[in-house]
Amino acid sequence: MHIKLIVPTWEEESIRKMAGSFRWPPLNLPILAALTPRDIKVSIVDENVEEIDWEDIPDFVGITCMTAQAPRAYSIASKYRKLGAQVVLGGIHPSMLPEEAIQYADAVVIGEAELLWPKVVQDFKSRNLQKFYKADKRPSMSSIPIPRRDLLKLDKYILFNSIQVFRGCPHNCSFCSVTKFFGNTYRARSIPDVIREMKMLKGTRLRSKIFAFIDDNIAGMPRYTKELCKAMIPLKIWWGSQASINVANDIELVKLLAKSGCRALFIGLESISPESLKEAHKSFIKVSKFADAVKRLHDYGIIVEGAFVFGFDADDESIFERTVKFADKIGIDLAQFTVLTPFPGTRLWDKVEDRIITKDWSKYTIGNVVFKPQKMSVEKLQKGVDWAWSNFYSVRNVDKRILRALKRPGNVVPISILQHSYRKNIKQKKRYLKSLEESCGQE
Repeated sequence: MHIKLIVPTWEEESIRKMAGSFRWPPLNLPILAALTPRDIKVSIVDENVEEIDWEDIPDFVGITCMTAQAPRAYSIASKYRKLGAQVVLGGIHPSMLPEEAIQYADAVVIGEAELLWPKVVQDFKSRNLQKFYKADKRPSMSSIPIPRRDLLKLDKYILFNSIQVFRGCPHNCSFCSVTKFFGNTYRARSIPDVIREMKMLKGTRLRSKIFAFIDDNIAGMPRYTKELCKAMIPLKIWWGSQASINVANDIELVKLLAKSGCRALFIGLESISPESLKEAHKSFIKVSKFADAVKRLHDYGIIVEGAFVFGFDADDESIFERTVKFADKIGIDLAQFTVLTPFPGTRLWDKVEDRIITKDWSKYTIGNVVFKPQKMSVEKLQKGVDWAWSNFYSVRNVDKRILRALKRPGNVVPISILQHSYRKNIKQKKRYLKSLEESCGQE
């Protein structure tokens, strides 16, 4: 018996290339592989780093996907079913829209799959596969096995030591589906288990001391994170993750982050507008505190990448220029500018459903406008987001940030590399959009 687990790629070429610049190994499917009985052959295909071998037809196919990957996932599922394999779909998008997903598969796993996967496999073996599987509780983090990374082509990734310690989030921000999928409380692994896995990764043939924690907020439980940092200090590693800007309020935590090897944090600043932050249900972060927080993180050698979202009801056409100027003023090293996107299952979806202009899921990349904003046209919002990217990463602004980073010698090289990676991706997207316009003009 052969089970093939697949991560589909993105349909939009520019997104595929951008993802390729910052790719790291998925953990969800390697975890399921670890939960599969050892007498069953398991393989994993991540389409972001390799192509599917359609001549290798398994007995059973498992596909995970986010919303923008759904069309590709459905296409893969349909093709394998025609080839005679049975298919199960899972991940955030099928979990939010299981009735849609089941049209393309034999079964759908709703929510976290760890408690369900052994039954799914057993039901398939006994020819008793159910349409829907949903657990009545969430898995304990202590019950989740070490992922089968041996099934991945690790040398194809930019950063191959990815690790997860948390699941869940209590904030339930309007545009985010994490709380609905993983629950409204933080669940954490035991620190000895985390350290054991990190030591194992350091000892692999790739032997990298650089790690990425793929958690939504590495500092969500400050007391836990402090103890984790203390345990990581002897490992002498470098690492990065995501965190709330409020992490900088706790000086003891910031010191421990730096001492344990934290070199970069991706932080959702979201907006410079208090009204928009309130709309996003993120009033707990204060725009007036951003500059001091960034400076404190810089003082301890931590690179800051800030993420901004455009398209809130409070946003007018001035928001783009004001945001780029603000981002420069507070001194963040890198920035992402995204379009507010109403993903299925979020509170934002419920709010703007009557304003949605497309349900072509491949457009739900956080780079395309898919609903009508309140204070500007769809075209103005799209052009404004694209302008923000181009302006922030102009040659002049990139050079200015690199010069500014000279005051933090240990950060100069990674900041320079990342700045130019973003510039390259912006150019690729412009070429992609131009080719689309030209092809449309020829039709």
